[in-house]
This record gives sequence, structure tokens and C-alpha cells, in this order.
Amino acid sequence: MTTAAPESAPRPTRTFTTIGVVGLGTMGAGIAEVFARKGFAVVGVEVNDDALARGRQHLEHSTARAVKREKMTQAEQSELLGRITFTTSLKDLTDADFVVEAVVESLEVKMAIFRDLDAIVSPEAILATNTSSLSVTEISTANSRPGRVIGVHFFNPAPVQNLVEVIKTVVTEQAVLDEVRVLVEKLGKNPVVCGDKAGFIANTLLFGYLNHAVSMYEGKYASREDIDAAMRFGCGYPMGPLSLLDLIGLDTAYEILETMYRQGRDRLHAPSPILKQMVTAGMLGRKTGRGFYTYEAPDSPVVVADHETPSADEKPQFRHDIKLVGVVGTGTMASGIVEVFAKSGYDVLVVGRGQDKIDGVVAAITKNFDKQIQRGKATEEAKAEVLARVTGTTSLDDLKDVDIVVEAIAEDLAIKTTLFENLDDICKPGAILATTTSSLPIIACAKVTKRPQDVIGMHFFNPAPVMKLVEVVSTVSTNDDVTETVRALCAKVGKVAVTCADRAGFIVNALLFPYLNDAVRMLDAHYASADDIDLAMKQGCALPMGPFELLDVVGNDVSLAIQRELYLEFREPGFAPSPLLEHLVTAGYLGRKTKRGFRDYSQR
Repeated sequence: MTTAAPESAPRPTRTFTTIGVVGLGTMGAGIAEVFARKGFAVVGVEVNDDALARGRQHLEHSTARAVKREKMTQAEQSELLGRITFTTSLKDLTDADFVVEAVVESLEVKMAIFRDLDAIVSPEAILATNTSSLSVTEISTANSRPGRVIGVHFFNPAPVQNLVEVIKTVVTEQAVLDEVRVLVEKLGKNPVVCGDKAGFIANTLLFGYLNHAVSMYEGKYASREDIDAAMRFGCGYPMGPLSLLDLIGLDTAYEILETMYRQGRDRLHAPSPILKQMVTAGMLGRKTGRGFYTYEAPDSPVVVADHETPSADEKPQFRHDIKLVGVVGTGTMASGIVEVFAKSGYDVLVVGRGQDKIDGVVAAITKNFDKQIQRGKATEEAKAEVLARVTGTTSLDDLKDVDIVVEAIAEDLAIKTTLFENLDDICKPGAILATTTSSLPIIACAKVTKRPQDVIGMHFFNPAPVMKLVEVVSTVSTNDDVTETVRALCAKVGKVAVTCADRAGFIVNALLFPYLNDAVRMLDAHYASADDIDLAMKQGCALPMGPFELLDVVGNDVSLAIQRELYLEFREPGFAPSPLLEHLVTAGYLGRKTKRGFRDYSQR
């Protein structure tokens, strides 16, 4: 596991004054700006005058935006640009103390540059590559002193993103690693240290997840809109995976995945076939105006309708009349679902095992309302109206008149199937029977009834009153009019419905948990620390939580159970739960609920 240098180790004393940046494309220009902002003299090198002019333009436009946003004065902009020397000759890097290469992702091109630099810079100069996926070790072999070569992977846009992955090879000198870490900190960035493995931390975890999303789309399991909406509204991600791929560039994504697969031979990194087809067809994403989505022009972020875009005429309609809603269960999820329906004007009948359980549901809704009232977001009148719509009972037989019943009891298939047998006997013909399971097969609940066509999944996310997403899961038996009605119902109660088939993990968990499992495997291999992995994913990929923070919140036992279901269904070796996750659960280290998981919470 990667850790910071021991406190007793002497701090590096080298003073860097002149920084070389080879390649002034979007990334290289951003790196040059970062150094110039901190007062370093920067020498920017490009292959010819046209490329140099484009690099200068990148810098002028970027700093002009900062001036417009009042992040920088015009005088500061002039000073910054004045610190940068533009040249087409590598020989002008003679006096550079530190050189960063940021050219095209080609091993041959990069090695040629490092070979040339060897004869130009001083023996003490440190040479760095900004590669996002290529082997830093291979690049270093082009230099007579491979120990001074290191990876410094900035994230785009470099002036904004605070994360820098610092990649050490097996021959990188410790002094070089220490000096570069301190230099990155002086830039106001957060360095995370890792070994030389394709993809490093962020891309290894990110692109496995993105590739899985592409496979899901390619297999027509769910639409591009639903896959993206699921991760945005279910996990709080800033972008859906397919939109993100369009932003990154499908050609770039393909090359990164191909490089990762060649090095690690992990089948989950083998690029999905459709990626290669789209790249071959020139559908590279935003930069060409067409990728998974269609854009109004090349380099435009504005999505326009195409043949895959759902039409307004396809808006789901109620094919079943829904007036009375039944909810079975009194836990946190059930209470939240009751609140969602009651707030939307529905009469709700909640079934619990005892009056105390039903009182607990009412108390939970009351508490939520009181908090909103205190913050001026609700009124006592609204609370009274909502609570008046909630009726409790301890008898399942009282569900005989409901139009839809939503089951939210324990994640135990035997208990659920017994309940559905009872619901089949009790509920009126045409009533929709829904389960909120997050991982169990819905068809198993449907087959114990005489009305499998009316059984469907409604997977709410916790806390239900807050989270916008509902996964609407149809089995092979579910009638289309039932699916459409449930989607319409979700829209009426203010939720975003995404549709998928009855397969382990549905959309969100099928994409999320293999990514979490990959993070645990990375930690188990001592490739990087939990802190560095979390930081890399939060700052490098703008995720709301790092994987280990999230695992400790979800519960390692819950995570393990879901991962086991995914592995049993798909038989994908990469989905097999990490031994470390198994051991933590065996030890009782389940996360925040036991005050110990991947981190110790006993003193917090």
C-alpha cells in the first residue's frame, strides 16, 4: 500500500526555477499555465510554428476566461504569459530543471522525445511524462538515467483539477519521487503516488466502469438516456458514463482501454466491440459532433435529437387506474416510499407486523416534516394533509382494494416469495404487485403468483424522499401496460424512472459494485492507499465519494452480498468478490454501522 514518505525523512531541498513543457495542446498548455501561475519560468515547446501558435492561443483564451470571471487581473494575465517562452526547439530546454512531456499518446513519439532530451538537459534535471495510460517504465528506457524519469499525470483541465497522479517506476530514485511530490504540492495540487500500471488509479477504475456501461448499451439492456440518468440520479455522478465518453473522446477511450488490456489482460478492460466500430466510423464524441449522442456541431456540448431520442409522444401514460397505494414494510425504505406517495396526493395503506411498527412509520414522516418546517420548506397544514392520507394496518388482507402494492421488506427471497403468494390471493385482479428489491430476481416473485404479468420491480434509492431515481424492472412476463403505468406513476410522484430488464444489479448496482470491487482489489494488491484511491476518484473524476468512503456507508456485508449475486449471474471472473472484502465481513468490519470498515470510526 502506498504511503507518504516517513516524517523523519529529510524534506527535499532542490529548488526548481525553469520548467519545460513539451507539447502545448489542451493538456500541455494547461500544465504550462499551472506552473506560470505559481511564478515559474516556463519554456513551452511545440513541433512547428502552427502548433506553437495554437498553444499560445490555448493559453491566451484560458487566461482571458480567468480575467472575465475575475479570477485574475489583466496585469496578472500579462505577467503570467510573460513568464512563458514559446519555441519549436527542444534545445531551448538546456537550463530546465524539470521537463514535462505532454504530447500525443504514442510510445514511439514519447520515447523519441526522452531520447533527445537526454542529450540536452543537465544530468540532474528531472524528466516527467503526463501519459494517462502508457508504461512510464518503457518511456524511461529511452533515457540514459531512467531513475530520474517519473510520471506526473495531470487531469483536464489542468488549471482547475487539483489531482495529480505521481507514478514511480521500479527504478525511479526516491529523491526524485520526494522532490516531485513537494513540487506538485507547491503548485497547489494534491499528489497521489502509485506504481507504473496501465491506467494508474483513476483511469483503471474509471474506464472499467465506462467500458461496462458501453457493453450494457451495446447489448440493448437499457437505452443510453436511461444508463446515463441512472448513474446521475442514483449515484450523484456529475455525468452519465456515455455522455462522459463523448466528452473524453471515443478514440482516446479506446486507446486507453486497449493499452490497459494489453498490459493487464483483464477482460473487463477489453474495449467493447462497438467502441472500435464507432471510432472507425469517425464517431468520436463531442469533438466530431457525433458519438453516443448527436451534437449540434463539432466541439459543441449541446445535444440534439436523433433517431434514438425518445419523442414527446412516447411519454408514459397510465394504462391502469392508480388511486390507492399499498406499502408492505415499516423500515427506513418503506417509510420513505409511504412519504413519497402521500406527499404526491395518494392515499396509502401501510402494512406492518405490529402497531408499534406502523407508529414508527408515522413518526419518521412526522420527523422529516418537522425538520422541513423548521427550515421553512413545509407547513403544519401540509404535514397534516399528508399524514391524513396514511392509514396503517397489521393485516395483509386489508390490501384487497389497492391498485398497486409496493413490497419493501427484508432482502430474503424466501420471505418475499411467501409474501407474493399471499398478495396474489388477496389483491384484486389487475392490481400491480411491485418489489423494491435491489438484487434479487423479480421473476422468482412473479412465478409464485397466478398473475406474473402484473409483477414488476420498483427499485427506489435511499433515502426515498430525497433520491430522484427509480429503476423500473420488467421481467420476461411483465405486461407492457404495467411497465408504462409504473413509469407514469414515477413521473407523477416526482421521480426519474429508468427502464431495464430483470438482471442482477439492474443498471446502477451492475455498474457501481464491480467498480467498488476493482478498488478493493487495487487496495488488496498494495498498489495505492485507500486515502489516495478515494482522493483520486473524488478529485480526478469528480465523484461525490471515494470508493472506500462509499463502501463503509453502504456496508461491506451489503456490498459483498450484491457482488456475490453479480458474480453468480454473470460468471465474470472480474466480478468475483475481492478476498479483502470477504475477510473484512468475516471479521465483522462492516463499515460505519460497526464503527470499523476500511477505516476506523471508533474515535469519530
